[in-house]
Amino acid sequence: MNKYHYDLHIHSCLSPCAGNDMTPGNICGMAALKGLEIIALTDHNTCGNCESFLKNAHDCGLIGICGMELTTSEEIHMVVLFEYLDKAAGFSDEVAKHRMKIKNKVEIFGDQLLCDSDDEVCGTDEYFLPAATDLSLDEAYALAQSYGAVAFPAHIDRTSNGIVGILGTVPEKPDFACIEYNDKASIEKYSAEIPGIAKKKLLVNSDAHHLWDINEAENYIELCDEPYSSALVRKRLFEYLRAAKEK
Repeated sequence: MNKYHYDLHIHSCLSPCAGNDMTPGNICGMAALKGLEIIALTDHNTCGNCESFLKNAHDCGLIGICGMELTTSEEIHMVVLFEYLDKAAGFSDEVAKHRMKIKNKVEIFGDQLLCDSDDEVCGTDEYFLPAATDLSLDEAYALAQSYGAVAFPAHIDRTSNGIVGILGTVPEKPDFACIEYNDKASIEKYSAEIPGIAKKKLLVNSDAHHLWDINEAENYIELCDEPYSSALVRKRLFEYLRAAKEK
């Protein structure tokens, strides 16, 4: 078993709330400098920059994970992670059918930049990405599972778009194997107050929108990686995330 330091919730310049310097290459370079081994790109309601991100992650010696931060119809944020790029792309195309077609106002919300593998801007998304989809929490979870994804509620310790802030609890269904905290200091409080939390695996992710927000090498997952290969580590990571917490 080896320790893999992670940050599984990072936004690129495709998310309008993120800095324009959050290009796939810059994200991977900063993560490598901080000593992380596994990182995920999770833009709002799209996986549009994931292919470029994967190449940059590989070049920086990182294990890159394709992902999305999906906004449900209840305005709950849910992180969705994919083992394979084609599944992420297919899911992204499907989610696009459920997005509100509201034109992005760049002067108010910021740019939504698509980048190639050299960090050059190659396009934009014209519709405002963070807007809620018409997928309910249950529907979004079921759709994610149909694409082989791991899904979990994002930053449950934040009132804005957190599942506890909106629903008052973490419901029994969907049966999330994991939950995400933004602040490790919140874990004890929420574990004591929310029924069922103790049964979930805990992840602490940054929800980074700027390069300096990306987590330091503090949080880790232990994985069996022998004989070592990035494909095996990726496989073991998803096995870990999907499995129920050991009693």
